[in-house]
Amino acid sequence: MEKRKLSFWEIWNMSFGFLGIQFGFALQNANTSRIFETLGAQVDDLAVYWLAAPVTGLVIQPIIGYFSDRTWHPKLGRRRPYFLVGAILASIALCLMPNSPLLWMAIGVLWIMDASINVSMEPFRAFVGDNLPEKQRTLGFAMQSFFIGIGGFVGSSLPYVFSNWLNISSEAPDGVIPDTVKYSFYFGAAAFLLAVLWTVLRSKEYSPEEFEAFEEQEKATNEENQQEVTRKKQSSVGIGMMIAGLLGTMGIVFYELKKDLYILTVGIAIVGLLFLLASYLRSKKADNGFVHIMTDLLRMPETMKQLAFVQFFSWFAMFSMWIYATSGVTSHIYKTVETTSKLYNEGADWVGFLMGIKFLVAAIVAFLLPVLAKYTNRKVTHLICLTLGGLGLISYFFITDPDYLLISMIGVGIAWASILSIPYAMLTGSLPASKMGYYMGVFNFFIVIPQIVAASILGFILTTFFNKEPIYALVVGGVSMIIAGILTLRVKDEATTAINEQ
Repeated sequence: MEKRKLSFWEIWNMSFGFLGIQFGFALQNANTSRIFETLGAQVDDLAVYWLAAPVTGLVIQPIIGYFSDRTWHPKLGRRRPYFLVGAILASIALCLMPNSPLLWMAIGVLWIMDASINVSMEPFRAFVGDNLPEKQRTLGFAMQSFFIGIGGFVGSSLPYVFSNWLNISSEAPDGVIPDTVKYSFYFGAAAFLLAVLWTVLRSKEYSPEEFEAFEEQEKATNEENQQEVTRKKQSSVGIGMMIAGLLGTMGIVFYELKKDLYILTVGIAIVGLLFLLASYLRSKKADNGFVHIMTDLLRMPETMKQLAFVQFFSWFAMFSMWIYATSGVTSHIYKTVETTSKLYNEGADWVGFLMGIKFLVAAIVAFLLPVLAKYTNRKVTHLICLTLGGLGLISYFFITDPDYLLISMIGVGIAWASILSIPYAMLTGSLPASKMGYYMGVFNFFIVIPQIVAASILGFILTTFFNKEPIYALVVGGVSMIIAGILTLRVKDEATTAINEQ
């Protein structure tokens, strides 16, 4: 039994929900630093406040993936219940975010909002692996990238549109979020819910019995004998990570380094402790979700391990831009740090519009990626795109006229389209169907971990080496993205022949 080939419009319907999800992420990425600064946050503290986003993703995505693999609702199916619940919660959080009166409340709402968006988003990645045969998966992820691009462009541009096209004021008293931002979040909340509802109502899923048949076919055509991870290996990994985390923490104390770095070292120690706990439970013959999750972390397919390095440097770069684009552009190009000034808000609105251009370019480029991959391969395609994105970020430092940033964002938009599709297309061919959701959740670690690292060290880097000038964070991000492109060449793409058959 094989999965049937879906029509273009069937793939369209199953991906349409990403349009709404990206409204949420685009509004979050383009406006969170602005909201935090308006409510009194200092520039060198922004990275820490942003930790809500990656930490919630780190926790939520593998859990949702694990349970969605084991869910079946007679009407909503396997993944769609999570689409719907996440969309409802995220829409509520989007309405609350711009109405936060205090900084700590905005940080708390960011946790809730990001967790809710992740509940909807994680199963969407597995949705492609579930429903599409291998030959259509690159197209499936390209379709998601298209909707991400359109949703991101509109969502990021909304404050600019409300201000410049609808003449709604982008200024507000000290400590108050401008109306342009509030209306943007309200619009985004409605778009999020409606787009996800479209996918929920217009898509179908295979039943557990059909998946069992697919699994048997997969075993017959592609024998995968994964060695059982031993308790001894889990113990050694756990001990090693705990020692590394504790030594790092001691180094921070001894050298009186920036306290943000505790996030990284303590986090490493905690993960080591979790491995030790899983090892102990295995010795007691325990068989539960936690043990399976921690065990399968060490059983990742080789392709997934190689892509982890690519993802790390790619998302480190993106997180650098999301955190510091507003402060970098307003201070370096607009020459102001006064958040209540007209010039600062013009710059902040322009950054939001630039983020939208990134998404628009990604939407246009999304369907060109399979063509380029057909004539080269997926690795070369990703290398080209990431290199263009890295050069785009580095160019921020050399530009004095903000209009020329549009050219920079074309490069970043091309990279964004590839980041959202090519790694997933390479990954799905190496994953067992029965654990598609779980491993997609684990793959999110390599999106979240670089964000945590960025939040931990970017403030330290700017303070120590660059006199707290945020524009240099974008340069560091650009270099990181180029490194990611180079690392793509060492990835083993197990399904390259499928691309050439499309």
